[in-house]
Amino acid sequence: MTNSQPKVDTGSNTEKDPDDWTTGDEPMTGAQASYLKTLCEETGQPFDDKLTKGDASKLIDELQGKSKRLKDG
Repeated sequence: MTNSQPKVDTGSNTEKDPDDWTTGDEPMTGAQASYLKTLCEETGQPFDDKLTKGDASKLIDELQGKSKRLKDG
């Protein structure tokens, strides 16, 4: 028996590389698309609505570092 506490133990899936996701090749979610579109507008990047979940996640991570909103506060 293990003493795992799911609400406390974040586990490795919170840091899992999108390339390792089992659903990473599925179309991005609506939430990803909405957030990515906003980030693309803020950073002047083109928005591609055909990205997979994994590719969208990687691009979100990249654009978050370029967004003025996140840099300013």
